[in-house]
Amino acid sequence: MELLFLLLLIVVMIGALSSGFPVAFALPGAAVVTIGLAAAAGYIFAGDPSAYFVIDGPIQWLSAGVTNFRGIYWEVERDTLIAIPLFIFMGIMLQRSKIAEDLLVAMGRLFGPVPGGLGISVVFVGALLAATTGIVGATVVAMGLISLPAMLRNGYSKSLATGTICASGTLGQIIPPSIVLIILADQLASAADQAATIRQANYKAATGEFNMPADFAITSASAGDMFLGAFLPGLVLVGLYMAYILITALINPKSAPPVPYEGKYDGKFWGSIFLALIPPLALIFAVLGSIILGVATVNQAGAIGAVGAIVMAGYRLPAEGQKLRYIPAILAIGAIVAIAIVRGGNEINIKNLTAPGETTRAGLAMIAVIVMLIAVAWSAWRTLKLENTLFEVMVETAKTTSMVFIILIGAAMLTAAFRGFGGEELVREFLHGLPGGFWGQFLVVMLVIFVLGFFLDFIEIAVVVVPIVAPILLADPQANVTAVWLGVMIGMNIQTSFLTPPFGFALFYLRGVAPPDVRTTDIYKGASIFIGLQLVGLAIAGFFPPLVNYLPAKTALTSETAPPPVNPRLQQCLEPYVFEQLALNQAQVTAAANKAKALNLSYLPDNELSGWNKSVAGIEATYAKVDAVNQAVADIDAFTPDYADYHRATRALQLEAAELKAEIKDLKKTASSRYSTDADKAAAESRIAAAEARATEIESLIPADWKSRNGEFKKLKIAENRARMDYRRHVDNTYNGIADLSQKAGTVEALKSISAPLNDLERRLGRVTYDELEPEMQALESQIGEIYEASDIRNALAESRRSLKKDDLPKANAAMAESIATLNAMVDWRSKLLADRSALSEIEQMLAGNIGLRMQDKLSEPQAEAIASCMSHHKDLSLDF
Repeated sequence: MELLFLLLLIVVMIGALSSGFPVAFALPGAAVVTIGLAAAAGYIFAGDPSAYFVIDGPIQWLSAGVTNFRGIYWEVERDTLIAIPLFIFMGIMLQRSKIAEDLLVAMGRLFGPVPGGLGISVVFVGALLAATTGIVGATVVAMGLISLPAMLRNGYSKSLATGTICASGTLGQIIPPSIVLIILADQLASAADQAATIRQANYKAATGEFNMPADFAITSASAGDMFLGAFLPGLVLVGLYMAYILITALINPKSAPPVPYEGKYDGKFWGSIFLALIPPLALIFAVLGSIILGVATVNQAGAIGAVGAIVMAGYRLPAEGQKLRYIPAILAIGAIVAIAIVRGGNEINIKNLTAPGETTRAGLAMIAVIVMLIAVAWSAWRTLKLENTLFEVMVETAKTTSMVFIILIGAAMLTAAFRGFGGEELVREFLHGLPGGFWGQFLVVMLVIFVLGFFLDFIEIAVVVVPIVAPILLADPQANVTAVWLGVMIGMNIQTSFLTPPFGFALFYLRGVAPPDVRTTDIYKGASIFIGLQLVGLAIAGFFPPLVNYLPAKTALTSETAPPPVNPRLQQCLEPYVFEQLALNQAQVTAAANKAKALNLSYLPDNELSGWNKSVAGIEATYAKVDAVNQAVADIDAFTPDYADYHRATRALQLEAAELKAEIKDLKKTASSRYSTDADKAAAESRIAAAEARATEIESLIPADWKSRNGEFKKLKIAENRARMDYRRHVDNTYNGIADLSQKAGTVEALKSISAPLNDLERRLGRVTYDELEPEMQALESQIGEIYEASDIRNALAESRRSLKKDDLPKANAAMAESIATLNAMVDWRSKLLADRSALSEIEQMLAGNIGLRMQDKLSEPQAEAIASCMSHHKDLSLDF
């Protein structure tokens, strides 16, 4: 019965969508109708409304709907969707300011003389508009009205001209900022959480261990990560489009002839190019650049874009009396430049203006901010007064945002119903049953999404399909793909839905403004070539994951909140990099070891001298530790070729047997339930018998030597883990022993500064009451606590204070004397160490990029680039599960 209601859910949804019912109501409507019928049927025929649900029931489904509603509108942590109205506002405002018209005319003049130049200019403008407005319909209509007549008038092929315009208009779906990418990021964040739970359970089932290593965790995706991940693939698509047009023009000049510019290439010409091109480029840099540089989050970048769009529209909207229209923009630019100059690379802390000149800097920055606010308010007032633009844009933004959010809620309700009837489990079983492992599953999912693009809108695919298939794909350790890569691949695939007949929206937009002599078949023919190019771009991003993963990884490693190199998730890529550096810089490491041996630090206390000698010996011993790791890896690499397929096949059998046992457990509950009918119990018993027989059959297929071969592999993995842990402890202790002494040498002056207060306290001990001495002693303890590795002095002082409180003066005097003696001894040997500090610092710097890299606060730019390049490749983890 569950399958019947699952089929009914799909049929009702398809029927509602195909009849023209609004998507925002078709999705939740299908869920409500089907859930209601299933609950009624269960109550009438089985006496239980949940009888025909595989998971939960109608009450739990309703509760999940309320949770999803709260998650979208009330949860502070789920702030990804805040960016949607901001970018929608930005796009609509720029579209109303007619930025597309000026760009098309200017770029047509600039690229026209090149073979296929008008087509290339359309692609170029489409990319710029994608990074600003991102509105497919407006972009295609503007190009169709301005560029299509010019292209046809100059002899361009109808199919090439129409295909170029349609494809260029869809770039806004993949080139950030894109609403599709934000929605996908929101869906993938939830999918990544589900996938993490699945992977954790699989790891526990495979190894018996509760704690999964951090480097096996699933990498989630934020909207910022999606923007960064889609940036290079978007440029690849732009390059493919331009290359196709240019090659076509060179092979068949009649299809895309050059269009000479009849005017002069003088200052006026270049001035018009500058005025058309620079403002949108500046806005793109402000929005995307702030994200890439880590200056702003996606939500903050959306606010920057919205404000920038208001300022740009303020001088672009037509009006009588144009003399003052550029003033707000000039004021805004001047204010931004002033803030940058005043800031000068240093933060202005309003709460702490004690440093010289800080008050002046803060005052100047405040004046610049006020000027900026005046400029924005002035621009907003102009956009409101000119054709009521601001009001209309806000209304359109509210409508579009509401539609998106209602669709998100409806899709969540539909997905919950799909899961309730066992649809997700059916999809999982189907995908796991496909040959080819992860890549077989991935290709089938991509094919399904591509086919759905012929009939469904991009939002429907993103919010209905992704929550179902993404957790399954992300949880698979074979490919271990990132959520960013999966999201960008799905986004590029969804992009084709705007071009695929019969419901490709870009085709309809262009058909509505194209001249009568352009037939619909011409548009379809032209679009089909670019669909192929989009699939080529999809394949390129699939075969070269660094195109997607590199920028998010590098940005994460160079941001202010970047993880330190010691972070466990970085070690898979950090260690090969360090090993390479050790091999390349062996002479430098040896020189550091010799320099350390040459230092005479015999004046150090015994414990310090012992630690120093171990660090000196450990510098050259590091290579033996590296060799041990490399040998352990080589042993695994030698064992893996004959074992990998054997391991995966056996694990697949064990997983299937485990799933059957879980099914048998659930069926036994049904068979023993007092709510089940006799027919249901009989059916459950029959299914139990079949499942038990199948489980027995599968377990018989597990090789007899599985435990021995798997045990041998586990021994190799344990040896590798031990070698790695031994290496990490060794390099950390080696480097810390050197860095520790260098840091202690820098504390001499701080130690000397507490000598007088400490001796004064000793003099007054016993002469002054405890209540008078306590504040001074505690203050001195805090001061000592800020000195590196001076806890022995502090502990003795604290012991003296506690003894004094108990009126044990002899013990207080003894502890105070110990504190002073410890201080004097520490000042003595650290003063001598200070003379050798420059040599210690030099040794430390020689080792910082190799042996000591794990102990640094942050990766340098070249190091982050190397680690990000490694992290951007997907790594097979299936043998660890």
